[in-house]
Amino acid sequence: MRKMRGRASDAGHGRLAALNLDNALPKAAYKRELKTLQLRLTQIQQAYLRTGKSAVIVFEGWDAAGKGGTIRRMSAGLDPRGSKVWPIGPPREYFAERHYLARFWEKLPPRGSIAIFDRSWYGRVLVERVEELAPPDRWRAAYDEITAFEQVLLDDDVRIVKIFFFISQEEQLRRFEQRLRVPHKRWKLSYEDFRNRARWRDYVEAAEEMFARTDRPVPWTVIPSENKRYGRITAMKAIVEHLSKGLDLAPPSLDDAVLAAALDHLELAPELVRSLAGRTE
Repeated sequence: MRKMRGRASDAGHGRLAALNLDNALPKAAYKRELKTLQLRLTQIQQAYLRTGKSAVIVFEGWDAAGKGGTIRRMSAGLDPRGSKVWPIGPPREYFAERHYLARFWEKLPPRGSIAIFDRSWYGRVLVERVEELAPPDRWRAAYDEITAFEQVLLDDDVRIVKIFFFISQEEQLRRFEQRLRVPHKRWKLSYEDFRNRARWRDYVEAAEEMFARTDRPVPWTVIPSENKRYGRITAMKAIVEHLSKGLDLAPPSLDDAVLAAALDHLELAPELVRSLAGRTE
C-alpha cells in the first residue's frame, strides 16, 4: 500500500476525520477486482430482472471525489435496458416551485430495475443548507422527511445503498488542475467548484450532521477516495454485497420448450444437452 499525500486532518472530528486517506490499491489488484465485480453486477441485474426486485444507489460526496468514475465502471456491468443513471443538478423551474422530493419520485426504478443517483435528495441538507438556498426550518425538517421517504421505499421492497466519497483539500485541488489541463475533462470543472472550497468546513459540518441524522433506516457507507482505485473498488464491493444479499445469482433454469426447440434446430453435443437438461430440473 503506497502512502498518500493527504490525511483527513481538515475534516474535524467526525466520521470524515476518522477515514484513512492512505488506503490505496495496486493497479493489478484493481483490474482483477474490477472485472470480478462487474461480472457480479451483471449477475445481480439478471436476478433482479428475473425476480422483479428493484434498487436505488445513491452517490454523494466531495466534488472530484470519484462518483462519476465509479458510476461509469459500474455501468459497464449493467444492461442499460434495466438500469438508469440520474445526474442530479439544481432543480429547473417546474420542480423549483415544488417540494424538493417531487422530482425524485418519478425517477424511482420500476420493478426489476436499478436506479443510480449521481447526487440526490441529500442536496437539501448539503448544498441547499450551506448555500442558504433553503430556509433553516425547511432543511432541518428534511432529515425526518428523507428518512420517511427511504422507509417508504424499503417497505415497497426497494433496496437502497448510500455511498459518500471523501478526499482531502489537497487532492481535490490536484484533480481540479488535471481537469483544467485535459481538454475532454474541462466540462466537469465550474466556477462553483473553486468557490465551494471556501466553505469546506461548512460542508464538513453539514455532512457529519447528515450522517448522524440519516444513518437509519439506511446506513451510509463513507469511503476515503484519495486513491481512485481504492475508492471505486470499495464502493462497488459495498453495493454488490448489499444488492446480492439473500439473492440466488445462479443462471436461470432453461425452459423445457426452449431446450426442445434448440434440439430441433441445433446439433448439440450430448454432454451439453445433459447439462442443459439438468438446469431445467
